[in-house]
Amino acid sequence: RQRRFERVWFWGCIQGLRGAYYIAEGLGPNRAAPRSRLYSLNCLDWSLLTPATKEMLALAEQLKGRFQGDPSFEYNLAEINAEVAARLIEGGKEPVIKEEARLIATIEQIDRAVGIVPRGAFVKTPLGSVHENRHFEGLSLLEAKKLSSYFHFTEPVNLKNKTLLEKADLDPSTDFLDSLEHDIPRGSWSIQLEKGGTVVVLRSLLWLGLTFYHVPMTKQFGYIYFGTGEKNLDLPFML
Repeated sequence: RQRRFERVWFWGCIQGLRGAYYIAEGLGPNRAAPRSRLYSLNCLDWSLLTPATKEMLALAEQLKGRFQGDPSFEYNLAEINAEVAARLIEGGKEPVIKEEARLIATIEQIDRAVGIVPRGAFVKTPLGSVHENRHFEGLSLLEAKKLSSYFHFTEPVNLKNKTLLEKADLDPSTDFLDSLEHDIPRGSWSIQLEKGGTVVVLRSLLWLGLTFYHVPMTKQFGYIYFGTGEKNLDLPFML
C-alpha cells in the first residue's frame, strides 16, 4: 500500500553462509516496466533495493563463491581482479563492492536469464506498455510440453535479429519476447510433467534453483528461485 504496488510476487530466496535473503517484487500497471525489489533477512522487515546499473552487473560478474548473508559485507576487488580495481581507483572510487550490490545484480541476472512466462500470458499494447492478457486461459497440454511456448520476460535480443520472413507468422501483440527454444547452451532447460501430467515444471540447469510451473488450461503459472545465487558455469561441460 505504501509503495502503491498493484501486486506483490514472492521472488524467492538466496542462501548465504550466515543468513538468507528473502526477495519480493512489486508490480505496477505496466508489467514490462522495471520492477521494484525488496529484500528481508527475517520476512518481517523489508528494505527496498536500488535498480541495477551496468557497472553493478559488471562488478558482480567478478565475484565468485557463496553469499555471506550480510548486506554490509564488503568484497575487496583488489584481491579478486587487480585490473578492475585499478580502473576503479583511477576513476576515484574505492575498489570494493558491497554484498547488497551483488544481491541486486544477481537478482537482475537471474530475472533476465531465466525469468519466464507462458506464451500469450501478456499482451503488448500499440503504445508499448505490457499488461496481463485477460483472455489467456492457459496453454494446452501439447503446447505446454514445448520450449517454444515459453518466453523470457525481459527485453528481447533474438527477436530483433529475425528476418521479416521469420517474423511474418508472429503476432506482434503476444510474440514480442524471446522464446526459450534458442537458449544457449542448448539443453539448459529441463521440462517435466508432474501430478499425473496436470502440472508442467521447467527447471533451469544454468541457474540451479529456478523452478517455473504452469497448470495447463488454467491461468496458473509462476516461478521461484531457491538457491545460492551462483551460476552453473560448468553446464556446457555437463551436457
